[in-house]
Amino acid sequence: MEHERFDLEPLPRRDLDPQELLRVIFDYAAKIASARILEHVLLLMADMGRDMIVSDRCTVWLLDVNKNELWSKVAHGLDEIRIPKTAGLVGYAVTHDKAVFIDDAYTNEEYQPYLLNGALLTDQQTGYRTKALMVIPFRNNQGEIIGAYQAINKMTATEQFSAKDMEYLTLAASYAGKSLESALLTNEIEETQKEIIFTIGEIGECRSKETGNHVKRVAEYSYVLALGLGLSHEEAALLKMASPMHDIGKMAIPDAILMKPGKLTEEEFNRIQNHTVIGYHLLKASKRPILQSAATVAYEHHEKWNGTGYPRGLRGEEIHIFGRITAIADVFDALGSERVYKKAWELDRILELFKAERGEHFDPAVVDVFFHKLPDILQIRDTYVDTHGEKPSLKTKKRRH
Repeated sequence: MEHERFDLEPLPRRDLDPQELLRVIFDYAAKIASARILEHVLLLMADMGRDMIVSDRCTVWLLDVNKNELWSKVAHGLDEIRIPKTAGLVGYAVTHDKAVFIDDAYTNEEYQPYLLNGALLTDQQTGYRTKALMVIPFRNNQGEIIGAYQAINKMTATEQFSAKDMEYLTLAASYAGKSLESALLTNEIEETQKEIIFTIGEIGECRSKETGNHVKRVAEYSYVLALGLGLSHEEAALLKMASPMHDIGKMAIPDAILMKPGKLTEEEFNRIQNHTVIGYHLLKASKRPILQSAATVAYEHHEKWNGTGYPRGLRGEEIHIFGRITAIADVFDALGSERVYKKAWELDRILELFKAERGEHFDPAVVDVFFHKLPDILQIRDTYVDTHGEKPSLKTKKRRH
C-alpha cells in the first residue's frame, strides 16, 4: 500500500548565536577581501547580510551619481535592476539618510507610498509576498552615502526583524561601505584597462579591414566558453579582457600583406604568422595579469591541438587553455565574417568544419562546450553585428592566418 504524501511547510529557522554570527562575519570577510570583481563583492555582501539576520532576501544597492539612479546586480534570483534615486523604500532611505524598519509592508501606513512604488509593485509582478523589511544606508570613508542594504522577510518563527537585526545589518552596512569603495576603485581601474585594451585591439583589426566588433565578439565568445569549461568567473573575466589583444602583432605587418585580396606568397604567409611572436614580445614584459594573459593569447591562439600550428608547434595541453579557447572563438568569428580576401561562410559549413577539426585543430573539450553553448554564441554574434549594420551571414575558403 502506498503511503499518503503530505507537503509540509519548511520549519522556521532560528537566529544565530554569537559564535555562529562571528563565524559568518569572518567567513565572508575573508571571501570579500579576496574578491576582485565588483559583482562578486556585491553578491558576497548581500549573502553576508542575509545570513547574519536570517532573512529570505538581501540586496545591496549602489548609488550611481552620474545617472541619479540606484542599481543592483544582487537581488537574489534577479538580473541587474535600476531605479530612480528617489524611488521606493530604498530611495527614501538613501535620500533621507534614514534607516527604515517595517513589520508588515501591507499594513504599514507611514511608508505606504514608497512601498507601492517599490516592494509591493514587485510583488504584483513576481507573486512574491513581502512582509518584513529593513533598509540601512551605508557610507564611504568620506561619510558620503553610496548605497544601502535592503533585507526582506525574516525567516524565523516571529517573521519580524528585531532591533538586534538592525544592529547587525548596520554593522554589515558599515563594513560594506568601506569595502565597496575599494572595490569600486579597482573596478574603475579595470574598466579603464579594458577600454584601452579594446581600443588597441580594434586598431589592429582595423588595419586588416576587420571591424572592432570582431574583438568584442571574440571576447564574449571566450568568456562563455571559459565558464562552460569550468573556469572560475575570475579566470573567465580575465580571458574576456585579454582576448581582444590576440592579433595586436598585426600592427607590425605591412598593409600590402594584410589587405592583399589574393593568395599570399610563402614569404608573405610567414610574415603574417609572425604577428603571434610580435604580439607576445609587445606584451610579455608587463606584470599586470591582464597583459600577461594577453601575451599568452597573442602567442598561442594559432597553435593546434595536433601540434601543426604556429609559431612553436605546441601540442594538446602544452597550449595554454586561454590559447585553446581563443583559437575556436577567433576562427568561428573569422569564418563567419566577410573579409577583404573572402566571403563569409554559412553557419552549417562552419559547424561541419568544427566537427571535423575536433581533436585536430581544436581541443575536443572546447569543441564540445562550443556546441553546448551554441545558442549563447549565436546570440552574441547577433548582438555585436558588424559596423556596416549587417549581421555576419555565416560562405569561400578562409585564408588561415
